[in-house]
Order: sequence, then C-alpha cells, then structure tokens
Amino acid sequence: MPPRPETDPGMRAQISASWHRSAAHGVQVELAEAPITLPDDQLRAARDLHPLARVLPLLEDVLGPAVRGCDAVLAVGDADGQLLWVTGSSAAMGRAERIGFVPGSNWDERVTGTNAPGTALALGETVSVDQREHFRESVRGWSCVATPIHDPRTSQVLGVLDVTGGGSLIVPQTVAMIRAAARMAESELAGAAPAALTPQVRTGSVQLEALGRDEAILRGVDGRAVRLGARHSEIVVLLAAHPEGLTGEELATLVYPDDVRPATVRAELNRLRAVLGEDMVGSRPYRLLPSVSADWYAVAALLSAGDVEGALRAYRGRLLLRSQSPGVADLADELEWSLRAAVLASGRADLMAAWTRTAAGADDLEAWQAQAAALPARSPLHPMVAAQVARLDAALRAP
Repeated sequence: MPPRPETDPGMRAQISASWHRSAAHGVQVELAEAPITLPDDQLRAARDLHPLARVLPLLEDVLGPAVRGCDAVLAVGDADGQLLWVTGSSAAMGRAERIGFVPGSNWDERVTGTNAPGTALALGETVSVDQREHFRESVRGWSCVATPIHDPRTSQVLGVLDVTGGGSLIVPQTVAMIRAAARMAESELAGAAPAALTPQVRTGSVQLEALGRDEAILRGVDGRAVRLGARHSEIVVLLAAHPEGLTGEELATLVYPDDVRPATVRAELNRLRAVLGEDMVGSRPYRLLPSVSADWYAVAALLSAGDVEGALRAYRGRLLLRSQSPGVADLADELEWSLRAAVLASGRADLMAAWTRTAAGADDLEAWQAQAAALPARSPLHPMVAAQVARLDAALRAP
C-alpha cells in the first residue's frame, strides 16, 4: 500500500482529484517506469513533424542553463503526454532514466498517474507536483512543474513544457519562469514579440483542517494559523472544494439551509476578507486565491490509491461536525460513505474494528456483522463483537 502523502495536514484538491482519476484509469502505484509509446523511429518522425521543434532552441536558451544549474531536467512533450525532448544535467538525466522519464515515454496522467506534465495536460493549466503528491511510488523522490503550450492561432494545446528535479524545485520563481518560457514560445510561434506577454502567477499556499472539528483551522495565512467561525468555516471548506470558484447564488445554495439574499453572502465574504486579508479571497466568481491543501482531500486521495488503512488513520471525524450547511453535509456524507465502503470491501477485521470505533461506525450493524465474520476463529474479540451485533439488532427490531 502507498504511504500516506506527506502533506501537512492534507492534500490539495487539485492533486486529490488527480489521484482519483489515476486510480479510475487503473494506474498501478507500484509501476516503476513510464512505458515507451514512441520507439526510436517513430520518435524521430514525431520530432521532425511537431510544431514545437521550432521553439525548442528558444526553450533551451531560456531554461537550459538554469535547469542544468539546479541539477534538473527539462522536458517537452506532445499533447498526448509523450515526451519528445529531455535535456538537463547528466546526473539528473541518469536518475530520470530509472523512472522512465526519457524521450518516447508516455506521461499522460491516464497512463502514469499524477505528475506535472500529465496533470497539466489533463487540466489545461500550470501544475506543480511535489514529491509525495505523485501517484506512483517510484516518482516520489522528484518534484516537477509543467504548463501547456498552445497554438496561438487556435488555442489548441500543442504540447507541454516541464521541469523536473529535486524537492526544492517548486518555488514561485520556478513557476513564473516556466510559464514565461511557454508564453514566449507561443509568441515565437505567432511571430509576436515575447515581451508582449506577461505571465500571471498565483503564489502561496494554505492548509485547511476541518475533519472532526466544529470550526476549521486555516494555516499559512501570513505565516499564522487562523481559527474560523462556524459560518466562515463552511464558506472556506466549500470554496476549497470548488477551486474553479462559485457565484454568489451557488455559494448561498451550498452554505445556507434556507433561502437568503445575495447581500447576505456578500456581507459574509467581506467579513471573511477582513479576517484573512484581501489577497485570500477572489471575486467573480468567489474563490480562494492561494493553493489549498485539505485534510479531507488527503483521505479521499488515499482511498483512490487503495490505501484504506492510511485513509482510516487520516480520518479524524466528520467534516465540520455540527454544520447544517447542505453543501458541507454532501461533502461529509460522500467521504464517510466512501470510507465505509472501502473498509467493508477490504475484508480486514482490523480495519472494521477501527471503523466501528468511530462515531460514524459505532452503530453500524453491517460493519459489526462483517467484523464478526472476518475475525479469526480464536480471536478474543468475538464476545464483544457478538454483543454489539446483538445490541444493534435488538434496537432495530424494537417497535
């Protein structure tokens, strides 16, 4: 089983969703190397015909010295995630070969799981993936930043630009540099001046803790931890769950059990900005501007990777325990039901025992029955489990 991602306290929504997609496509966590989908003869032809061959010298000139200086590799791939060119320091390229990060290999997210080139292509935006955020174990010693390159005339994605290296790679300057290089490449393809394009980079990150709590804690706000009030906790959780943003009407429907006026939502958002700062919450649509990691997304990601034990260990209780928000309730129910289903499907008595010790599992008759069936014949837990089954069965039969 893959170890718990070492993000504290959770995992970014973007990465959690990528893990779900990776698992759904059947990517194996234990896969050591990316497959080669372009043999040498096909690779040469693909390079000769690809429009990004025109801008490869520019990309090398802009990024090459910095990449080699920080012992990393620079890669350019096509729109299908197949790497066409890989350059960098000799030491880094040697290490990259061991995970199959070589020309001709396929790093489409559906083939090799969460990684910056594949996930950037899947989302159509700049993506950074830190070491433990990779889906596959063999890649977790690497960090990477990638961004798509578009045809300036049609906006169609032509390919992807990536820099992959060590754990210190992901900093705002690296992200800005890679995005700027991609925009320069697009300008070169269009015959425009590269200086006319200015990259817009969103920097900063915060961590959100909301499992097993009445009020969420947001860490990393100007280097401090902020305990949010109940209503602000619901709003921040819902905005974290919708990184694309929400309109005022959508947010009102998700937050409030009853109909409210748009002015109520605006007032709450203004109060939230006063607590967190103006640069934390965007408008039109409402959204959180920093990158957000959340503890419930880490649980969901672990489930998608098949690590039920790790997910159960990371589950600290229901999301915003006493929230009456419809949107929060849906998120909490979805996570709880998914965790329960995975525990029962595991067939492991130890995981069922851990589940029945939670508030959600304490009165779960089916889970107690499954635990009784899974226990070894000589287990000393049989009398206690049998007593709980009898108690809950009697309660269900009572008039």
